[in-house]
Amino acid sequence: MTRAGAVRGRWRGEPGAPGASAAFLGIPFAEPPVGELRFAPPEPARPWEGVRDALEHGPTPQRGDPGATIIPEPSVPGEATLNVDVFTPAPGPAGAGAGAEGLPVLVWFHGGGYVAGSPASPWYDGRTFNRDGVVTVNVSYRLGFDGFGWIEGAPANRGVLDWLLALEWVRDNVAAFGGDPGRVTVAGQSAGGGAVLTLLGMPRARGLFHRVWAASPAVADVSRDRAKALARRIGELGGIRPDLDGLRSLSEERVRQLQREALRAARGTRGGGAQLVADGLPIGPVVDGDLLPATTTSSLASGVGASVPLVLGTTDDEFSAAFRAAAGRLRWVPRKSALKRLGLAEPRRSAWLEANRGEGLHGTAAVLGRYVSDHVFRAPLVRTVAARELGATVAATDGAAPAATWAYRFSWRSPVSGAAVHCLDVPFLFDVLPEGHVPAVAGVRPPQGLADRLHADVVAFVRGADPAWPTAAGEAFPARLYGSTIATMPDAYASARPLAGV
Repeated sequence: MTRAGAVRGRWRGEPGAPGASAAFLGIPFAEPPVGELRFAPPEPARPWEGVRDALEHGPTPQRGDPGATIIPEPSVPGEATLNVDVFTPAPGPAGAGAGAEGLPVLVWFHGGGYVAGSPASPWYDGRTFNRDGVVTVNVSYRLGFDGFGWIEGAPANRGVLDWLLALEWVRDNVAAFGGDPGRVTVAGQSAGGGAVLTLLGMPRARGLFHRVWAASPAVADVSRDRAKALARRIGELGGIRPDLDGLRSLSEERVRQLQREALRAARGTRGGGAQLVADGLPIGPVVDGDLLPATTTSSLASGVGASVPLVLGTTDDEFSAAFRAAAGRLRWVPRKSALKRLGLAEPRRSAWLEANRGEGLHGTAAVLGRYVSDHVFRAPLVRTVAARELGATVAATDGAAPAATWAYRFSWRSPVSGAAVHCLDVPFLFDVLPEGHVPAVAGVRPPQGLADRLHADVVAFVRGADPAWPTAAGEAFPARLYGSTIATMPDAYASARPLAGV
């Protein structure tokens, strides 16, 4: 029984048996964002009468075939795109099989660069976390220009407002599924990892969660000027004013088409990796001075979120695959010249090459892949760790008790790609290696022991335990290394430090 009405889920396995899991899919937390609610703040779902079947994934903000992606991400048609999927081993009021206070809760935010992705991925099924006594909630949110575009007359950061309302739904309803609203961990990967860091640094999100796990976080922090420039370009391409009336006059599909055209024009002849290095993510949470008063790093350094424990990490070769196809052409290009074209100037260029001497043995394509990985993911992690240290000092000065930060690296190299590429860690984190799509990414015999360890560490953290490796503090901070062996690595992010500027 939710606050809006009763929902009926489906058991997977015999109720009460070890490993049994109940899935409640497509529960609306907001009204469909269509008509007058299009480009508006999310409006809580209206109550319904009777029992609502929650047996199938709800409609997704992602439309159509997203093309080749590492993670299987199905699109589901329909208007009611703001919904949650709840997976629980103990459905019913907290205390009825879940303990007096209920089970810990993991809220998962999918990735996709803030323009794609689907909570309906089989990789995000919560059954393995249920097996280990954790209630899991997957969240959908508006994507692309609908969720994050700047529109005169409409609120900014509509996708972020979706996150907040979904977390309020969890606070108000998760006890009905056996969860404890006082033990909520938010987690995500890529844009989802960026989402949970954005939430951590957002004053308005305070109290809606209690722990954070960010995998390969891609924080957008789009400036208002850049967001407005994209809106103007879309207006020009569509022949409308980029305001609320103008955008509502266009169909959803037409806005997505204009978004693609505008981004393609902005990218010009640059590849995706070069564009990310030069400009960052083009669409995502906007530093609007209101909901997001400052960049995420600045907010964390000011002490926002300092009392919330944080684990964050990256894969070792996030963007190596982006340059593999060009390895033949790049073999004749000097590394320094190639890095200069990507905007890396002296003296940081020499310092970074010195810190990555081993990568140079694999050719210029490998060097560029590591550089983009460092620039987009690993150097921001170093800055986040530094910001958390500053924030802890501010919090302590104000009399608060700051929480710790832990870092990790996922370094296992897939036999398919020969690298620890972006998204490779996700099936290990969820412990879903038997899923059908996993061999295409991780090979036919990925190491189950590695999945056991990473998944167990996430479960322990969600349950409230501190990680078993040293905290990330100081300039040369250590990290857990998830690879062929599990170890603690000192100065784990040395390769990215020359780019971090801290």
